Amino acid sequence: METGRAVAIGGPLIALMVFALFGVSYLISAIVGFPSSLNLPFALRVVGVVVALTGFAVIAWTFRNRSPATVIVSTYITLTKALKRTPVAEKAGRTEPLIVSGPQKYMRNPLYFGVLVMVLGWAILTATSFVFIATAVILLWFSLVIIPLEERELRALFGDEWIGYARETPMLVPFTKRRHRESSKPASLAS
Repeated sequence: METGRAVAIGGPLIALMVFALFGVSYLISAIVGFPSSLNLPFALRVVGVVVALTGFAVIAWTFRNRSPATVIVSTYITLTKALKRTPVAEKAGRTEPLIVSGPQKYMRNPLYFGVLVMVLGWAILTATSFVFIATAVILLWFSLVIIPLEERELRALFGDEWIGYARETPMLVPFTKRRHRESSKPASLAS
């Protein structure tokens, strides 16, 4: 698939999904009757700025290893495979290697982690109930739909290399899985 076409279609598709998730969150907030403003103290709102900037920093760090265009193309290809029910092992234009350095050394999905942290920071900063709900909705979308879909594809594309990496590296939240090294295992466990 041509990269330009995938970016031209994938970028707006991803933006549409984000708007849809925020729209659903707003509807949930309205239906449940949450107050629009939570009146959080100023000091906590300042913490929101720090949290949002932390999420942005993780996203920027992720883009040092993978360009935004590459991310959009791979996301578009993955979603297209899912919609067309194409076998996940089919390359379908994916040529990037498995990246296990940078933020991917600490979590398998740093871009999603960064987005969640950034949206949470935005929720704290604005003290808006629907943005807090959006954080939860986006977490559910990533955890139940997008990440399982992508990880099935990556397992099919990269095989044992992916399986070993996934075993050692947490899915979404860094430092939640103890990293094992063959050299640190007792001899009885290493074989």
